[in-house]
Amino acid sequence: MTSTGFTPGRILRLSLLILGAIIFLAPYIFMISTAGKAQDDIFTSALKLIPTHFFYVENIAKALSKVDMGTLLLNGVLVCGLIFFFQVLIAIPCAYAMAKLKFPAARMMMVLVMLGLLVPIHATALPLYVGFNSLSLLNSYTALVAPFSISVFAIFMFLQFFRSMPDDLIHAARLDGMSEIGIVARVIVPNAWPAVTAFAIFSVVAHWNDLYWPLIVITKQEYFTPPLGLMYFRAAEAGDDYGALMAATLIITLPLVAAFLLAQKRFVEGITMTGLKG
Repeated sequence: MTSTGFTPGRILRLSLLILGAIIFLAPYIFMISTAGKAQDDIFTSALKLIPTHFFYVENIAKALSKVDMGTLLLNGVLVCGLIFFFQVLIAIPCAYAMAKLKFPAARMMMVLVMLGLLVPIHATALPLYVGFNSLSLLNSYTALVAPFSISVFAIFMFLQFFRSMPDDLIHAARLDGMSEIGIVARVIVPNAWPAVTAFAIFSVVAHWNDLYWPLIVITKQEYFTPPLGLMYFRAAEAGDDYGALMAATLIITLPLVAAFLLAQKRFVEGITMTGLKG
């Protein structure tokens, strides 16, 4: 056994990882199973992951007919894309300045970033709602995007990544006559893609699944995000039809799963590189 590389320690680690993976994947597996079951199969005393009769087509058809799934997915992509764009646009210059430029307020800015990580959206929801209401911006993409356009987590993550970049690269760019904006655009950004990809996973997953804020500022169906659409789908259309509800949930979560699988290598690389230097 030792000659093949499967030592007792490695077998134990693999077993623990497999057990952990099964635990974390269990809800998703149950959702896939339920999405393919008829109503009678769901509420049986025997719990079977494999449906007795496959109702995937019927349940997916119900989900697509009872809710405008295309609008939900489009709104989710648009909102998450705009939030991510503005977060990166703001966070990269801020993190670069704090990591590579010397100025008196650098330490104070770092303290403010750390304090910003402790403030949840729930603490600022009421004043934000009042502000958007006074500006007549409720039921708009602006209300969904603007509160999250600045991410202190993104600034902190990119700061850790930029600290690991060699200063000689920055000095060489300055000797070539580049301005600080040029350095950010032509040196920092091309080398920051692993960190950007890693942050993209965090940002997109968080805002794609966010129900709290859209539930506060959105009442018109044309602006519904995926979680908000699912909630109204269950309340108004699906009722106790859990097969159709799970089918709708499966459709909405598939883009996240596909995006993570495609970006998995970059995600791991970015997380690793942001931890090279504290």
